[in-house]
Amino acid sequence: MDAKTKGIIATVAAVVLCGCPGLFMCFFGATTLAASQTPGAEIDVFGSSDPGSAMTMGVIFLCLSLIFILIPVVVGFFMLRKKPEAAISNEPLPPPS
Repeated sequence: MDAKTKGIIATVAAVVLCGCPGLFMCFFGATTLAASQTPGAEIDVFGSSDPGSAMTMGVIFLCLSLIFILIPVVVGFFMLRKKPEAAISNEPLPPPS
């Protein structure tokens, strides 16, 4: 298996294991954040009906989701980029002085 195939497999695994849950967490965080700003909304965050706790949970989920979404991007960048080739020179080295 060559390096490009391993990179594609690693990127797909990162998308499935981190990217998809990150997107779902982003949608849930945005929904929770929107519900905290809606007047008269029935909010229940671990037994608390305070809109501030819903807003905090929404912001935390949005921040975590950005990290989860960024992981497949970083894995794909580092696994699929072209690595610089070492310069091979056939010129003789000068004698030491």
